This record gives sequence, structure tokens and C-alpha cells, in this order.
Amino acid sequence: MASVNRVYAARLAGMVVLGPDGESIGRVRDVVVGISIVRQQPRVLGLVIELLNRRRIFVPILRVTAIEPGAVTLSTGNVSLRRFSQRPGEVLVLGQVLETRVRVDDPDLPELAGVDVVVVDLGIEQTRTRDWVVTRVAVRPQRRLGRRSNVSQVDWQHVHGLTPSGLAMPDQGVAQLLEQFEGQRAVEVADAIRELPDKRRHEVVNALDDERLADVLQELPEDEQVAVLHQLKTDRAADVLEAMDPDDAADLLGTMAPADAESFLRRMDPEDSEDVRRLLSHSPNTAGGLMTSEPVVLAPDTTVAEALARVRDPDLTPALASLVFVVRPPTATPTGHYLGCVHTQRLLREPPATLVSGIVDTDLPNLSPEDSLGALTRYFAAYNLVCGPVVDDQNHLLGAVSVDDVLDHLLPDNWRENESEPLIVTAEKTT
Repeated sequence: MASVNRVYAARLAGMVVLGPDGESIGRVRDVVVGISIVRQQPRVLGLVIELLNRRRIFVPILRVTAIEPGAVTLSTGNVSLRRFSQRPGEVLVLGQVLETRVRVDDPDLPELAGVDVVVVDLGIEQTRTRDWVVTRVAVRPQRRLGRRSNVSQVDWQHVHGLTPSGLAMPDQGVAQLLEQFEGQRAVEVADAIRELPDKRRHEVVNALDDERLADVLQELPEDEQVAVLHQLKTDRAADVLEAMDPDDAADLLGTMAPADAESFLRRMDPEDSEDVRRLLSHSPNTAGGLMTSEPVVLAPDTTVAEALARVRDPDLTPALASLVFVVRPPTATPTGHYLGCVHTQRLLREPPATLVSGIVDTDLPNLSPEDSLGALTRYFAAYNLVCGPVVDDQNHLLGAVSVDDVLDHLLPDNWRENESEPLIVTAEKTT
């Protein structure tokens, strides 16, 4: 397939990156250009590539040997594994440039004279010296009355406003950036947001709906979770906390000063805040502090068909979907008398009309809310489980601990920021 020497930057997003032998290295997540206060043609500096382990690295554009319709090929697999960190003068096309307000003075487009337009894309082209530069800018008038305007392509010299001060203007749109996030997992969106400048991060956070923001927030390091929460208005912060899993909301509030945490709790819906307060009453490194208060809980007269419908919930993690817990009413935690659990594999082997009360596993030991982190790891290893019931002295089910919560607390505090090195690329030697 023939290589091209002219392409629009946004079309590179998500494109597969191959090494010289055709091995997959990762995907393009952004294009880095140099924009200075002196008006000159912006140069393409390189690509932000997300490796297979989600680490984002910078690859200089001169390492790119070919850009084809389906893939970007590098001249070498010997790349630096240092996490990408934006430097002064570097600008992310997808993260910062798109939807910037600019002015156009192209004599061939008189209808755009004096009109506020926004950048839709940047056309980049390879020169005879193998450098890549910005040659064209795709723009459209700002939308009015919900109608989508036509896109025009303008030579870069007729565009004004692509400067550091122009990129710093407030209230920049994020619709195109959010489109890039569609279909991505929350952890991938969290990685992308972390690498945005503060101004763009703030705009993206404000644009995400509460449910999506809650999912993304849970994938950020604790200090960044707190920073995001404090930048929101208090009422919206409370809405986002309500949308989070209760155990994650408790973990987040547990890192704050008690007065700050209490301020958020008072703004939350009482039913949601009650679950979080209950979790906060336990030590963070115990079963009570790690558990979720929302496992799959069923009454004894529930059928296997109904139980399977519950574990099919796409919002359930695979760990929580591995067990259902059978209790006497009430089924909201803390529940009535705990009867036992049923493994999802057992549900799959039983007739749909069977009642779960007839297939309950009563032999599996329970976890106590005071059980330590060490006791939890031994429990999961001994019984080959990824989820376990937490039951109090009165035999009420309080919640369930899943193996992912245990791993989260066993790993170093900064584990989200220090990914392991991939095996498919070779690190450069540094002196």
C-alpha cells in the first residue's frame, strides 16, 4: 500500500503503529506540533503513541518512515519508553488545537472574513527534507441554532489565532476530543486526560456527563481525583460521588480532611451517602473498608433465570458477577439473615426455573469486616475466588470484597503512573 506525504492529523487518531518488521507497537493518540509566539509555519515534532500496556510515549516524526491509510510505520523499533511529558512550545493537535477559535483572511473565502471560525483539523505535509509541517487548516464557522456549518480548507498563512495566547483562551469546545474518547475504556480516557494541560483538562471534565466522569475519576491517582473533585462545583461533585461505586467514593473521601469529606457527604443523596459513611467507618485496609456495598444480592425465592439476568448487568465487574449472595429480606445491605452464595458457573448448569435457595453453597467461609489485607489475600488464594462475602456478627451481609480492590491496595500508591515496560520494543540506552 502506497505511503502518503500529506494527511490530516485527526485521521491519525487510533491508527495502528508498526515497527519495521510489521510488529504492532501501539496506536497513535495525538500529534505534537511546535507553535511559538513568532508567526511561522508550525512544524510537526512527533507522535504520541500508546503502547500495548497503555503507556504513552513520544516518537519523533523523523522516526516515521511511512504513513499509509491503515497504519503508521516506524523506521526502527528502538524507541524511548519514557512516558510522554509535554514540553514548552509543544502543542497537542487533538488535545489542544481542535476547536480553537481563529480568524481567516483568505481572499478566496470572502464569506469567512470577520467571522469566528473553529479549527476542525490540521493538514500536515512532508517536505523534501523529510520534515513534516502544517500546510492547511480545516475550519468551520461556529455552530448556530444547532446547524452544522460547512468545513473549509485554508492555507495556514491565512489563519490567525494559532498562537500560545490563542490556545489559552477560555471556553474552547471539546466535542471533537470527546468523540475521540467514544468507545474507549474509562482507564484509557483517564490516561488521556492526565496528559492534557490544566486548561483543557478542566474543559473536558466539565463536559463529561456525571456517569462517565465517575468512571474516569475512579481510574485516576488519588491526588488527581481530589484535584478534579475540588474543581467542580460542590453540587456537581456530590452528583459525581453518587455515580461512583460506594467503595471508590469512600476511598476518595477517606483521603480528604474530615471537614471537606463531610461537606461533600452532606450534599449527596442520603441513601447514597449512608452507604459511603458505613464504608468510611471501617479501617481502609480491612475487608470492611475494601468491600462494595452493592454486590448481587437475591432473595431465596429468586429463580436461576432471574439470577442470570442480574449477573448479565454490563455495569457489574467480572469479579462481582462471579458470585450471587442469597439472603432473607431485606436484600439491601446490611441485609437480613445471610444464607450463602451461588457461583455463576453453578447457575449456568441448573434449569432456569430452579430456585437459588436449593443450590446455595453454605460451606464457603465468610469474611469478617475486620479481616486484614493479608487475611483477604490468603482467603482468595485458598478458595480460588475473585469475590467473597463480608458478614457481621449477626450474620447480616454487609457487602463483598473483590480481588481487584485487594490488588489496588497491595500495589504501590503510584501504580497507575508507573506501567511496566512492554516486551515488544527495545528501550534506548541512555548515558
